Amino acid sequence: QVQLVESGGGLVQPGGSLRLSCAASGFSIWRFGMAWYRQAPEEQRELVAQIGADNFLRYADSVKGRFTISRDNTKNSVFLEMSSLKVEDTAIYYCHCPAPGYWGQGTQVTVSS
Repeated sequence: QVQLVESGGGLVQPGGSLRLSCAASGFSIWRFGMAWYRQAPEEQRELVAQIGADNFLRYADSVKGRFTISRDNTKNSVFLEMSSLKVEDTAIYYCHCPAPGYWGQGTQVTVSS
């Protein structure tokens, strides 16, 4: 059974940091690009960061310099390091494997004082 399971979300103050993890099971991620998306209330889901199978990186302009996506194929996992968090980063964050179209269930990130 294919699964993408996100973890690491929570409540953090503005300026703080969080590290999201996405553990894949039922398939191996090494052949695939992986991505993080987010969806804020009443907003469309948007791409946050993408990492290719060759480790090519792509970031949304709004998170450049603050977020870092990485992968560990030996752990079949993808990560999102988030720093200098802002209130507008509040959203549900989803792990996504575009080629086969797999999505995780999401993890809530709330940035608030």
